Order: sequence, then structure tokens, then C-alpha cells
Amino acid sequence: MPAPILPISPSALPDPIRLAGESHGSGAFQDVLSKAIQSVEASGQSASASVERFLSGDGEELHSTILATQRAELSFELFQQVRNKVVTAYQEIMRMQM
Repeated sequence: MPAPILPISPSALPDPIRLAGESHGSGAFQDVLSKAIQSVEASGQSASASVERFLSGDGEELHSTILATQRAELSFELFQQVRNKVVTAYQEIMRMQM
């Protein structure tokens, strides 16, 4: 026999965990997501600038160009994996029966 589910008041929940529809006020998750997107975008722009400098002959070295593009690629792949995990977690929560 499953254990009974006891109601939990929102004030008893830790700060990062909130009920759906309840506003946190600070938008912490939104801020983290926004900063991550900006970081990935900045990494991509830095890699593009490095490639342009290398191709135009402005003294950019090949190894630093390759490192910049690899760094941008890895940060994008990491962001995709995190996004996939968040979507999977959301779908799992939506499948839960209340």
C-alpha cells in the first residue's frame, strides 16, 4: 500500500522549489538561463571573430583559432545537453499523476 501524500505548505519548501503558478520574484532560473545563453553566444562570436582575423591575415595564429572554435562548439553542445535534460525533467513532471 503506497504511503499517503501529505500536503506541503509553500512556505515549507526550500527557496529554489516553488509550486507551479507561484511567482518567485527574482526570476533566478530565468537569470541563469539568460546568462548561459549569453555565454554560449559570446563564445560563438569570439570564435567567428578569430576565424575572420585568421582568414584576413591579421596575425591570428591557427592554433588559437582552432581552440576558439572548439571551445564554442563544446559550450554549445553542453548547453544543448542541459536543455535536453531540462525538457526531459519537465516532461517527466507533466506525466506525474496528482
